Amino acid sequence: MQDAHIFSSTLADLAVASLVEEVSLTPKPGLVDLNDQGSHNDLDYATMVKSANCLHETFSKMAMAAYGERPSQSLREKIGEIGREGENTMFQVTNGVNTHKGAIWSLGLLTASAAIHKGECDELALCFTAGEIARFDDRYIPPQLTNGIKAINKYGVNGAKVEAQLAFPHIRTVSMPIFKTSLIQYNYEVAKFRSFLALMANLDDTCLLHRGGIEGLDYAKQYATTVLESGNLDELESMNEEFIWRNLSPGGSADLLAATIYLYKISQMRLSKDMELATIH
Repeated sequence: MQDAHIFSSTLADLAVASLVEEVSLTPKPGLVDLNDQGSHNDLDYATMVKSANCLHETFSKMAMAAYGERPSQSLREKIGEIGREGENTMFQVTNGVNTHKGAIWSLGLLTASAAIHKGECDELALCFTAGEIARFDDRYIPPQLTNGIKAINKYGVNGAKVEAQLAFPHIRTVSMPIFKTSLIQYNYEVAKFRSFLALMANLDDTCLLHRGGIEGLDYAKQYATTVLESGNLDELESMNEEFIWRNLSPGGSADLLAATIYLYKISQMRLSKDMELATIH
């Protein structure tokens, strides 16, 4: 019989590990990685890792709140409250810099979804259940005008909220399929790079829009498409220099990459459990 506390803590381990893997993927154009700060003067690698680690309790609490439950407004609001507490912890650790606000939202919903299913489902089911939770209203969200919301209002694109409510279409149809084929064709590291480029090529990233407008978004999408099609990952170094020069940062793509890695880790956990059971029998 599964222990809810151990399972919740394991999900939190995987969520934090996914965030650390995302920031550690190097080089990433315009983003913090092991080489440099990208287009972020107020951030560095150590701060990003510290931020990821401080969210362990947040993800663990979300999993406990959702364990064996069903999607509901009450659950949505509980997760929202835990998420806002997590944001406060994050801001204390980062001295007020937003490192993982978007990731708390997307990985938080996927954590709750995995806990609802007790880990017994595939990536698609996890996305759809997360979408179901996201479509409930949270009556306690304080009014806020983030950079992302400003970009959504100005350019009429979908942001992180709608992406989740639609059950993460960019993960289901873009990053996860390319991740899986790249794992077979190349290896785990290349799979992450190719997923990241595919997300950047397809997502209306509000972080890019906020910093570079439509021109910046189109430039990033086109560049990512070119590198993905050529398969030449050495080009990422020059791409990083260009993004820094133009002050571009594909933060939305980075959040969805972390979520893609997380879903993969959850699916591996399920597979290893199935293999254990098969061995016992």
